[in-house]
Amino acid sequence: MDKSRQTIVMFWIVHVGLIFFLYPADIIGSLSVGHWSAVLLGFIIHVSLVALYTKGLSYCAPLNVIDLFQRVGRLFAFAMLLPLAVYFVLIIIITVRAYAEIVTVIFLGNTPLWTIMLLFLAVSVFICQLGVESIFRTGILIALLFFPFLILVLILSFQNADWHYLLPLMDRDAATFAYALRRPFLKSLFAFIGGFLFLGFIPSRVSYQSRKIVYASLGLLPFFLASVYIPLLTFGENTASKFPFPFIMAVDTVDVSWLMFDRVTMFFMISLLCFVILFLSLVMWMTLLLLKRGMPALKAPTAGLLLAAAIYIVCLLVPNWNAVERLMWWNTVPRLYAAFVIPLAVFALGLRHRRRETVRP
Repeated sequence: MDKSRQTIVMFWIVHVGLIFFLYPADIIGSLSVGHWSAVLLGFIIHVSLVALYTKGLSYCAPLNVIDLFQRVGRLFAFAMLLPLAVYFVLIIIITVRAYAEIVTVIFLGNTPLWTIMLLFLAVSVFICQLGVESIFRTGILIALLFFPFLILVLILSFQNADWHYLLPLMDRDAATFAYALRRPFLKSLFAFIGGFLFLGFIPSRVSYQSRKIVYASLGLLPFFLASVYIPLLTFGENTASKFPFPFIMAVDTVDVSWLMFDRVTMFFMISLLCFVILFLSLVMWMTLLLLKRGMPALKAPTAGLLLAAAIYIVCLLVPNWNAVERLMWWNTVPRLYAAFVIPLAVFALGLRHRRRETVRP
């Protein structure tokens, strides 16, 4: 049964949950003029990798990434998947710690960090244990509840825009892509890379059409542009670059008297945090899948609790926001590995698998 619609909704939820918090500050910090260039470069990389990854997966269907690598050999699969598992664990640690800090900064200033992190992990582990199909069904429900409001907030956020801040459109850095190797731009790839790898782990009973996924990924471009240009048009580049969360600050300036919420930011944050929790559940599910393949003796509930406990302890050891930013920078190498090596390997092995199936009598 074709479940492309559920897969697309989950694809969108995962990426939208990652776009609006850290990504705008990284792009604004990458260059001072022509920010659209950095957005488009990252987006082109993203779409190209999604197309390559899904094409390779379609060649080897119904095999998933783990099965595909294990067909080459157990040693090869271990060498390829161990860095990926490390990347997934780092993603969970960084996301839980960073978003807990964001929540305390924006609207739960008196709540201890440890309680917010515990809540994130507890809900994520619970959803994860229900399986990927339950995660997808939860994604459909959350999308129906929150996406309309999210779109409304994006539209209303332009009420304070000064379109003069759009100019100039380009400078030397933007035209020559000189920012591409700078730390802020490399960190901004977090919003592009972490979200599409789940496509290679979902079971064959959750089938989807790769072409539809690629088309759906194109629809994310307005969200990436809006997350950067709403704060730029509201405050200007000089002011927006001073904020750790420029998009949230821009949304906080929205004044809508007819809305039932006193602060638009409050409900907007709750919507995005639901998306983030689903993202954490999905990454935890993939990590547990890798752990259980490597250590078959581990049972699902025990493995999930042990993983969550280990991640929680590490999150408690991260002292402040500067340490979170260092973690994000240290995660650059695993991120680039997951972004480029895994899709290229899947495409190459998928193509080889297809050719062998074609010539087999």
